[in-house]
Amino acid sequence: MKHSDYDDEFGINETIRATKDRSDRFNLGYEPKAYFPPSRRDTPMIIDTDAGGDPDDAIALIAAAAEPTLALVLTCDELGGERARFVRRLLDLLGRPDVPVVTGSDLGNTRLNCIDGLTPPHVPHQPDDIRAAVAKVLDSTTGPVRWVGIGPASNLAALLTERPDLAERLAVFQVGGALRYRDPERADHNFRTDIPAATALLGLVRLPYLQLSETTFTPEVEIAKDSPLHRLLADPTGPEWARFVAAHMDQWYAKFHHATMQHDALALSSAMELPFAGYYRAQIAIDERARTTVVPDGIHVRLTGVTHHEPFMRWLTEQIETAIAAGTGPAAQA
Repeated sequence: MKHSDYDDEFGINETIRATKDRSDRFNLGYEPKAYFPPSRRDTPMIIDTDAGGDPDDAIALIAAAAEPTLALVLTCDELGGERARFVRRLLDLLGRPDVPVVTGSDLGNTRLNCIDGLTPPHVPHQPDDIRAAVAKVLDSTTGPVRWVGIGPASNLAALLTERPDLAERLAVFQVGGALRYRDPERADHNFRTDIPAATALLGLVRLPYLQLSETTFTPEVEIAKDSPLHRLLADPTGPEWARFVAAHMDQWYAKFHHATMQHDALALSSAMELPFAGYYRAQIAIDERARTTVVPDGIHVRLTGVTHHEPFMRWLTEQIETAIAAGTGPAAQA
């Protein structure tokens, strides 16, 4: 098996391979007991999203639609199934009707609705059996499955509470867990929206990758109203999916903020093993507000450290531009 050095920042895999080569040359019989994790680049990917609020979820789905490994999209913090209908419409327009969309947890929140009236009536409500949908993805492979959590962790917490054994199969990339959230009285959005789920995630998932808002809450990753990307998506001569996303963005701009920060596409890029966000090992605790702190004897996690915003946004822009030129989703990466 060819192994990736994605998680091997100190070059240990290289040393193991060199030792094995020398052993083979001199018939010493050395066999490595383990490598750092092999690449997950070709493993199935599940996206768990609250698309329909902040448009960064929809932007991430544009890039994800290019991935042949995209196997399932779940929705969370539902609006009576409207988030799932929106995602179904977007994926269909992007040329991915093969990817199942499953309606997930509904926490009763209605504030973050920026898709009012956008999805045509003929788009049906989507199925809601998350356990069966995830099981089908897991059964399709003997290896790991990537879980990209870009909304509250409600679906993942419910799944692993019922089936904790599945934690060993999932490589979890979750947006949330800020150590220094800008409001000292509360946690970041995804963690505070479902505090029990955030707590369960940390208790059940083995070494999750947590993307912290202090590394992404910056104008460097904004798509602002009337910016070149917004105008490109809104071009009346462009593909239908782009105008669909632009209309969604317009509702966000009108109701909440003049820009959307691309937290979610960055998490997706990490799951795709692209080099924009670095992670480091840490131990953390989570309190009753879902705020996290680093402690010496806490839960083992990986946290975002150095993040390269400019090349990330250049990559994301290229994905959108390529998608628009093609009329559907961007060309899949080799």
